[in-house]
Amino acid sequence: MDSNLKKWSAEFLGTFWLTFGGCGSAVLAAAFPGVGIGLLGVSLAFGLTVVTGAYAFGPISGGHFNPAVSIGLAVGKRFPAASLPGYIIAQVLGAIAAAALLYFIATGKITGPVDVGGFASNGYGELSPGKYSLAAVFATEVVMTAIFLIVILGATAKRAAGGFGGLAIGLCLTLIHLVSIPVSNTSVNPARSTGPALFAKTAAMGDLWLFWAAPIAGAILGAIIYNVLLSED
Repeated sequence: MDSNLKKWSAEFLGTFWLTFGGCGSAVLAAAFPGVGIGLLGVSLAFGLTVVTGAYAFGPISGGHFNPAVSIGLAVGKRFPAASLPGYIIAQVLGAIAAAALLYFIATGKITGPVDVGGFASNGYGELSPGKYSLAAVFATEVVMTAIFLIVILGATAKRAAGGFGGLAIGLCLTLIHLVSIPVSNTSVNPARSTGPALFAKTAAMGDLWLFWAAPIAGAILGAIIYNVLLSED
C-alpha cells in the first residue's frame, strides 16, 4: 500500500475514533439516567481516545487527528507543510464519518424520535454551554490549543522520556476539556467541530468558523512559543 495512503488512513481512523469516542460519550452517556458520566467522564473519554489512538496509529502517521495540530507541527518544523492537505482532508472526513454513525445510533431508540439538540457541537453566545461571549470562547480556544501544541512538541521531543508522549498528550486533552467544556464545549480541533456541527439541530454551522480560526491561531502561537523559548535547537 502507498505510504501516503497508509498515513491518510491512520489519520482518518484516528480522527474517527476521537470524534466518535469523545462526542459519543457526550451524546449517549453524559446524562444517561442513573449512571451519566457527566463533564468528568466526557473529558476523560476525549483523553482516552487520544491515548489509544496515539499508540495505535501514531507509528504510522504521527497521530495528529486534528488539522490545528498538523498545522502547528508544520510551523514547529516537525511535519512537512506539503503533507498538510492530505492530512486535513483525511481528518475532516474521519470526523464527519464518526458524526454520521453517531447520529444514526443516537436517533435509533425504539421508544420514539430523539431530539439530538446540540449533538456535542461547539458554539459561543447562546450555543455556549455556559453562555460565554464570542470573545471569551475565542480566547479560550486559542489559549487551550496553544498549550496543547506546546505539550505535544515537548512530549515528543528527542529529549523527552521515550514512550510516554501519547499518555502526556491524552492527559493534557483531558485537562483542556475539564476547563473549557462549560465555555465552548471544547473544540481545539476543527475536524471534531465540523462533524457534529453538520448534524446538530442548532445553528452550530454558523459558529463553526470560530472553531477553525481559533484552534489554528492557537496552534501557530503554541508552535512559535515552543520554538522561540523551549526548543532544544
